[in-house]
Formats: sequence, structure tokens, C-alpha cells
Amino acid sequence: MVGTTSMGRGVMAVLAAGERHARGLPGGTVAEIAADLDKDRSQVSRSLRTAEQEGFLQRTPQRTFALDWSVLTDAHLLTRRRLHTDGAAALEHLSGLTDEGCFLGVLSGNSTVTVGECIPASSRMVGSWLGRPYPAYCSDAGQALFWETPDDEVRKMFAGVPFQQHGPNTPADIEEFLARLKDARLRGYSIVDEEAEPGLYSLAVPVRDFRGAVVAALQVVGLKSRLQPRQAEHAQALRREGEWLEARLGGQSPSKRP
Repeated sequence: MVGTTSMGRGVMAVLAAGERHARGLPGGTVAEIAADLDKDRSQVSRSLRTAEQEGFLQRTPQRTFALDWSVLTDAHLLTRRRLHTDGAAALEHLSGLTDEGCFLGVLSGNSTVTVGECIPASSRMVGSWLGRPYPAYCSDAGQALFWETPDDEVRKMFAGVPFQQHGPNTPADIEEFLARLKDARLRGYSIVDEEAEPGLYSLAVPVRDFRGAVVAALQVVGLKSRLQPRQAEHAQALRREGEWLEARLGGQSPSKRP
């Protein structure tokens, strides 16, 4: 269906130009992209000119068609804004369902930083975590933020970082952290059990954007004595809300809450 409509042909032309960038090539001429697609040159030429007019491609001095990176920049800025606005809605809804503190965290180097929070009146949490960094190897958001990162890259991120004990179950080293991350991936959500501080328990899921990249972690955090007995129930709500937020960021998850 995509290949038989004018919109589909335009998308294919843009993707073909992007594929050439991925191979380290500076875009492509009409003839080169037509050859890549095994399509008629005149048809591809029209599609490329339309994509240029719409701002998806730009013509270079070498008469090649290359991606217009401003489109991706705009998409990133929109994602960032939606992460805050729709993230706030997700946090409020999730906190109402769980009656626990709910947070949205992002990665900053090898630390996590809270960019959104919603804490119900019933919570015993004091103060705000907004803008405060915490070591990713034991933070509530850490495992979820490394969800798609290859193990070797995670090892590089923490090379030379001492794993100081913040709670009774803080991982001792990077291999223990990776083992917990592996279990979390199989489970579908992470559990941070008294790793950040004594008595604290949290569940988290990764949140992906339109590229499929993990850009944040959605978390439910509370006292272990309160949260752990309702873990399955809270995990289900957490995953649904994470899927809703992903859809708002352009992902493929269902966009409606049950």
C-alpha cells in the first residue's frame, strides 16, 4: 500500500536518502536514489522535489538530495515539550491509581535526574527530587533508562565509577547491575529494592520516543512495606501509563488508557 500512493512514494524517497546517510554517503542524486529504489527516475524525481518543498530534504551544491536536519531538530524539541506536558498528565494519573509518589527521570551521564514528579498527600515523602541527580547504578530510574543500551556500552559508562553503598541492596559492581537489568528486561519492568536507600522500593519502565529511543523512565516509588504487597497491581498500571506516554511521544504503543 505504501509503495502505490504518492505519499508512500514520497516517504520511500525520504527513507532512501536517509539510508544513504546511514551508509556515510552525502545524500544522493535522482539517478542514485532511483537505482536504490529500483524505481522509474522521473517518478522518483517528482517525489524528491515534493519532499524538498515540504522541508524533509534539501538540495546540496553537488545537486544531491540530503536530509534536512531541521525536521529532526523540530521533532526533538516537540518530544521534549511533550515529555514535560504529557509526562505531567501521566504522573498525575499514575499517582491517582497507585496512591504512591510517581516520577519521571532522564539520564545525564552516569546519573539520573528527576524532571517530573507527583506526590500524593498520603505519601510520607518529604521535599522534592526535581533537578537532583542520583547515581544511575542504584537510582529508581537507572535500570529503565539503560533498557536498550548494549551491556558493553553500559560498562563504558560506569568505567572507573565506584559503586558506593546507598542502601542495603546497592549493586556491588557493574556486573551485578547488568544482571538486575537483564532480569528487569525479562520481567517487563525494573524493581529497585532498597538500592537507593533503606526501606525504599520502586518500579520503573522505559519511555521511548518516535525513534524508538529511550528518553525517560516512569517510576512508582514508595515504602517497601506499602508498595511491595501491591507490586503486580502497580506494575500493570505503570506499564499502561508508560505505553500511553510513549504513544504521545510518537511511539507505537496504544494511546488510550483503559
